[in-house]
Amino acid sequence: MRAWPLLLWVAALLAPAPLFAQASAPIAVSTKIDDAAVTVYRAPSRGGGPIDPNWPQGFAFITETRTVTLPAGMSVLRFEGVAEGLLPETAVLSGLPDGVVEKNRDARLLSPAGLVDAYLKRSVTLRRTSLATGKVVEQDAVIQSGPNGGVIVQTAAGVEALACSGLPERMLYPRVPRDLSAKPTLSVLVESKAARTVKVQLLYLAEGFDWAANYVADRGTDGKTLGLTGWITVANGGVTSFPGAQLNVIAGRLNKMYSPPLPRSTPGPLVLKCWPMDITSTHPLWELPPIIEYEQSYDESAAAEVIVTAPRRDRRGMPPPPMMAAPAPPPPPPPPAEDLGDLKFYRIPFRVDVSAKGQKQVALLAKDKVAVEQLYAATLHDFMANRLQPLSMQLRVQNRESDGLGLALPAGAVTVFETIGGRRLLVGEAKIGDKAKDERVDYDLGLSPAVQYLTVVKNDSDPDYKLWQVKITNARPFDAEIEILIPFALDPAPEGWERRGSSWVWRVRVPANDSLVQTFRQKMKGG
Repeated sequence: MRAWPLLLWVAALLAPAPLFAQASAPIAVSTKIDDAAVTVYRAPSRGGGPIDPNWPQGFAFITETRTVTLPAGMSVLRFEGVAEGLLPETAVLSGLPDGVVEKNRDARLLSPAGLVDAYLKRSVTLRRTSLATGKVVEQDAVIQSGPNGGVIVQTAAGVEALACSGLPERMLYPRVPRDLSAKPTLSVLVESKAARTVKVQLLYLAEGFDWAANYVADRGTDGKTLGLTGWITVANGGVTSFPGAQLNVIAGRLNKMYSPPLPRSTPGPLVLKCWPMDITSTHPLWELPPIIEYEQSYDESAAAEVIVTAPRRDRRGMPPPPMMAAPAPPPPPPPPAEDLGDLKFYRIPFRVDVSAKGQKQVALLAKDKVAVEQLYAATLHDFMANRLQPLSMQLRVQNRESDGLGLALPAGAVTVFETIGGRRLLVGEAKIGDKAKDERVDYDLGLSPAVQYLTVVKNDSDPDYKLWQVKITNARPFDAEIEILIPFALDPAPEGWERRGSSWVWRVRVPANDSLVQTFRQKMKGG
């Protein structure tokens, strides 16, 4: 029985701080980020498609360094300006000598809709223009509903919708609620043995970020090389900017568990709706005469005089306009990727502004002469037999140093150009997955109407076999290098052919304006 007081005393020490401790504790606010590092991970399910501009589906690991001033005793430390998509369960705070008691993600932002939501069933001051006297008057009101679907207020005169009188009116609030902030905020309940100023580091995961790789390839005039440049596009869909941040990106597919949807920062836009009334201002616009805006900003005759006289003044010996300064060279590409497990880690070698609601492009690579070969490719299938089919035009690059590349290439889209008659013209676009060093990279640029093939499938005398006849025609004035993937067993097995997984690769060159025929014997069982 004597053990019970001791157990109760230990439980009191281990119990979390009471709720009233945070409500009555003084508040210390951190509004400035001294330094930030943003490491962005691609959206796991996006594939090679575009980044969602409204709310990117990737995430970022953010490291913030801040200087905070704490009072002695228990206090609430508010980190204003964290990322909007902060996941509070991932936040780690280091640098506080006496530790952290509690942390909360303050989701509600200071906004017209947020104020209405915070003052539901509470008194505000309604400032409006009197319909009877035309004077500005103030009266007490209670917000009964809002902010979505209209704001209903109750005054001494009754219940009405806000902003439906046709005259100016506004609501005045006695104070800003403690739980409303102008920026996304993380609140931490801390206890400090003495008043002090310390430098802390805040680390957390945040949703609403994403990045993608984009490449531009220019084929050389010799047709055997291309110039390849790469760019990283980083998107920040939140309302928080990170100026001068150390930016990094992670390539590869990271296994990320499901996170519950974040509470939105505001309850949505403030919507004011009124009951329909038959007045002029509520008639549809198409029932009113059109409004034509015309602004004459200058005299046309004077403009003509300027255009005519300017060349004359130049011919009379006036100095020519100064030459435009040469554009600044593009920033250097980042150093080669580093290994992060089986992922690739790219460091941007200069500071970057990761702006709110914006996208940023930085250089990834720049290679002048990368060896390339042009192929026409196809895969044999039963359902495509007895029909003339175009082959896919393909550019193939071997990602190795001896061929002018040899870098880890993150997945992305490539745009291919070729110079014809002095003009740079678009050849096509293609998508690639993540490619490791020394791996083959194929750019599929679309179907070619000039290089086609026809397959005919027949039964063999042996029911365990099928006979395939493939005819390839090349209507181009140049030879065409053909690669046909055969995804089944052949009997007899061809000599000198490449074996790619369980498939065979048939490589052949078809002369210009010519054709050839090849027969295969498919083994239906075994193989």
